[in-house]
Amino acid sequence: MDLDRIKALVRDVPDFPQPGIVFKDITPLLADEMAFSSVIDLIVVHFGRGNVDKVVGIEARGFIIASPVAYHFGAGFVPVRKKDKLPWATESAEYELEYGTATLEIHKDAVRPGERVLIVDDVLATGGTAKATADLVERIGGKVVGIACLIELGFLDGRSRLEGYDLFTLIGY
Repeated sequence: MDLDRIKALVRDVPDFPQPGIVFKDITPLLADEMAFSSVIDLIVVHFGRGNVDKVVGIEARGFIIASPVAYHFGAGFVPVRKKDKLPWATESAEYELEYGTATLEIHKDAVRPGERVLIVDDVLATGGTAKATADLVERIGGKVVGIACLIELGFLDGRSRLEGYDLFTLIGY
């Protein structure tokens, strides 16, 4: 399936979650079995089987994409969640969003030292979420082999915050 068809399945929702934001809704894409499987396959092919030990998915839509990617790699899945959502000892990082600040957490024992980690999320906006996640993974001993996002909002220049990482995005706006 070509990327134009995949992009056509992303719906714009104006003024969500607050006025002035145009939310990129991926639920129509997820409901299309060909588009969804194509997105997963493209990520797996880009990073190559045998090169990833853990796939970190960022709450919440990142979980949806990261889980089947982890399955295809034969890798473990690790959730990165918002503050106070994980039940065990955590490492945390505060970061800026395009419309505020937030804190992410990861279990301190989720990644063993030296494990190769792919970070997956649905949207790359300012790069704050992905950078905070990469910092968390590295802080607990993982090696970030790449960051994959379905959508990149190029006008927010998040890519510039992720220099030095293999950043793979499928759809650009």
